[in-house]
Amino acid sequence: MSGGVAVIGGGAWGTALANAAAAAGRPVSLWLRDAAVAAQLQASRENTRYLPGVALHDRIRATADAGSLRGADIVLMVTPAQTLRAVLTDLAPSFGSEAAIVLCAKGIERGSDAFMSAVATDVLGQAAQVAVLSGPSFAADVARGLPTAVTLAAADARLAARLAAALSGPTFRLYHTDDVRGAEIGGAGKNVLAIASGIVAGRGLGESARAALIARAFAELMRFARSFGGRPETLMGLSGLGDLVLTASSSQSRNFAFGERLGRGATPAEASGGKLAEGAFTAAALIALAHRQGVEMPVAEAVAAIVSGEASVEAVIAALLARPLKGEAE
Repeated sequence: MSGGVAVIGGGAWGTALANAAAAAGRPVSLWLRDAAVAAQLQASRENTRYLPGVALHDRIRATADAGSLRGADIVLMVTPAQTLRAVLTDLAPSFGSEAAIVLCAKGIERGSDAFMSAVATDVLGQAAQVAVLSGPSFAADVARGLPTAVTLAAADARLAARLAAALSGPTFRLYHTDDVRGAEIGGAGKNVLAIASGIVAGRGLGESARAALIARAFAELMRFARSFGGRPETLMGLSGLGDLVLTASSSQSRNFAFGERLGRGATPAEASGGKLAEGAFTAAALIALAHRQGVEMPVAEAVAAIVSGEASVEAVIAALLARPLKGEAE
């Protein structure tokens, strides 16, 4: 793979991935829906709204022209999970026929309860080359060239290896796997569980309680992934445990920060602060799938109840602490 890269979405993560792809030696088209915003970004060479102080790499061209996407052999879809279907439907005719589509959003589609790879194949067809990028990565770190390692998953192991090699750069390392379901479950599930970690922090329940919650939440994630055929080694890697540890431990994480505000008494609307916390959208879908699979996920259920307004933080904490004692493997 020696051609260009197209990045769909000019937010913090899209800009960061564009910088990483450019640092790997690729010409990059950074596509934004708004032509005026694209022109301003192309002229200023800085995404002042999402990544102030970070210069856009010289190999990046910001554009709103969908025609510029046709020459890319790798397309990074960096749009929120709940808008992926609509954006793919709009832009798919502009993609090259041989382009690999890399899904960079972490979530489950509301309404259909579909994983992102299923959404992509619904739109693009079963023959599409679809991959998933997931792992512990803050946009600001990646954009600034700080060392970061993530997972690139594709059902075709050779495609996964080629994409990982094509997108890896001096400080952005991609490890590859053919376990797509495991990688995307790790990415989607940890957002919900990070909200729970934030609630514990915001409530002032202590670091011991937060460590215990993260461990039990990870056990839930493992059970859930296993029920869909996800492999344990994938969940123990970057796209599972690695991503959960990062997202559940820092206020840089929108999901953790959202939960922290809930723990301090904010309503879900107040806690969002006008920023997307993908876990808030994913919680109900995650629980619906867990029920369908017969998987117990009490921590994730607690988050879903709080986010939907069905239960208070106090009631949920009391219910979790009153659960019957079990063996740790259960």
